[in-house]
Amino acid sequence: MKFTETRFGGVFVIDLERHEDQRGFFARSFCAKEFAACGLPVGFVQCNISYNHRRGTLRGMHYQAMPYAEGKLVRATRGLIHDVVLDLRPSSATYCDWLFFDLSDEEGRALYIPPGFAHGFQTLTDHAEVFYQMTESYVAGLARGVRWDDPAFAIKWPILPPLLSERDASFPDFEAS
Repeated sequence: MKFTETRFGGVFVIDLERHEDQRGFFARSFCAKEFAACGLPVGFVQCNISYNHRRGTLRGMHYQAMPYAEGKLVRATRGLIHDVVLDLRPSSATYCDWLFFDLSDEEGRALYIPPGFAHGFQTLTDHAEVFYQMTESYVAGLARGVRWDDPAFAIKWPILPPLLSERDASFPDFEAS
């Protein structure tokens, strides 16, 4: 695996190192030793799958509050997604800034998002599937979010209008801490 840290400290793009032959390819998608060497967690406690019927589906921007703030290792296992991370760490030089990454099943690229970030994605293909490995278990009472179109962030989404859940559409305006 090849680990590339982004300008958001702690957010890493993880590319597969493929070993290809006439059958296809083989690649490791997780190695505790390599993750630890980059300072990334190795103790994932929960895995989730998000299946999305339609292109333009937007899920986000989600995070979980302390004391169960979660890190996420995210990978598109089917189709193509536009993945967005939003820095909500008040002491960060990139506070309230966002980055995007297109993730596809063809590339196999993953994204590690540490605690302190909101995360969301929009599907760019029908039948997109996303696989998450989480560093903390889900605690419903600590689930939080910011609105996908909050003017405080001005996130640029590729497909408008998006297909949204009622919950994701109704997050309140962000108030900086």
